[in-house]
Amino acid sequence: MDVMQIPTHGVRVNAMVYVAAGSEPHPLVLLLHGFPGYERNLDLAQDMRRAGWDVVYFDYRGSWGSPGDFSITHSIEDAEAALTYLRKPENVKRLRFDPARMVVVGHSMGGFMAVQTVAADPNVKALAIISGSDWGERYVQLRKKEPLDTSLHMVSVGLAAQNMAPLSGCTPEGLARELADHASSWTFASKVGALKNRPVLVVTSDDGLAGEGGALADALRHAGDTQVTTAHFPTDHSYSDQRRELSDAVLKWLTPLAK
Repeated sequence: MDVMQIPTHGVRVNAMVYVAAGSEPHPLVLLLHGFPGYERNLDLAQDMRRAGWDVVYFDYRGSWGSPGDFSITHSIEDAEAALTYLRKPENVKRLRFDPARMVVVGHSMGGFMAVQTVAADPNVKALAIISGSDWGERYVQLRKKEPLDTSLHMVSVGLAAQNMAPLSGCTPEGLARELADHASSWTFASKVGALKNRPVLVVTSDDGLAGEGGALADALRHAGDTQVTTAHFPTDHSYSDQRRELSDAVLKWLTPLAK
């Protein structure tokens, strides 16, 4: 394991890297956690490392001890900054990885972040979302049914219920307002054009988010993407009793991307 601090917009966020054995250039996974990130999926990181992948995990600004203020925009920026930093020649050499074989994997809000990040970066090879939540589309649909004040209140109550203690520099109300201001440009549907030529894995469970992941998979296929893989597991949001099965599905999808 290696550790690093990734520079992003004036601060350095905390990161750790599971470095695969061997001197040859490895493929690399950037692993993004959810909101606020109690399930970090580090068992998957260990399994991916064992299969020959470097895996980078970091905490967004204002989360879990990383400096700065947490926000949705900052988290997207941090993921983009992580990719830029990892591609620096000294880090490519340090971690012995191949920058042409970088994949982004995100869980829950991390899946939302992964969609935004990969859509903005054509040099990322592939994308995987695990119970990815389409925050943009959720708010767009809510706003069609509720007035602005009500929708903001409902979102802020939902965010507060997630136990935001590990997050600093933010409030549920502020995050709800940020989502309202950017929702239409953050929907999964708005990113299909930028993703449709790349391999995408969509993993869903019985946590109420399966429709959002399924809609992305369907939209990508409709747009001509022939490299979409889906998997569904009858379990909760953290895949509590399906961790081995989840890992097997992710590793099976990753195997041909390592070449």
